Amino acid sequence: MAIRRILTVDNAADMAVLKKISTPVAAVTDDLRHLMDDMLETMYDAPGIGLAAVQVGEAIRVIVMDLARDGEEPTPRYFINPEILTASEETQGYEEGCLSVPDYYDEVERPSKVTLRYLDYKGETVVEEAEGMFAVCIQHEMDHLEGVLFIDHLSRLRRDRAITKVKKARRAA
Repeated sequence: MAIRRILTVDNAADMAVLKKISTPVAAVTDDLRHLMDDMLETMYDAPGIGLAAVQVGEAIRVIVMDLARDGEEPTPRYFINPEILTASEETQGYEEGCLSVPDYYDEVERPSKVTLRYLDYKGETVVEEAEGMFAVCIQHEMDHLEGVLFIDHLSRLRRDRAITKVKKARRAA
């Protein structure tokens, strides 16, 4: 396994990749599982709770996630070609952050429950409901597959402020 570089909004070339719509995965292979293992290691190292393949430069429909809290046993999850089948009309606001927008957090309103279908690490089809943090995180990561960052849900002023903050922090580092 290897830690990969996470693309960020302060780099124009990275932004061009982050804005790509990811393509579906044709088959779950050992190479794909290797990528997902790298993604998981990268996410843990960052640290984060979710990571889409496009964030490491692979514009394919793959997400890894682990919602275990500090001190809890890791519970890695893998989502290949995820799709939302239903979304509740009820929404919830949640303060989100993103590894591609480091050290910036803002509230985003999303459906509070979703039903999704995806392939797991073994390539088996799974249908399940997500709510709470799981619902927030899966929707956030699935946005990445469509070339959408969480800051795209904000006003133009707040989005520009986020990008400026990341650029300043990177220059200072």
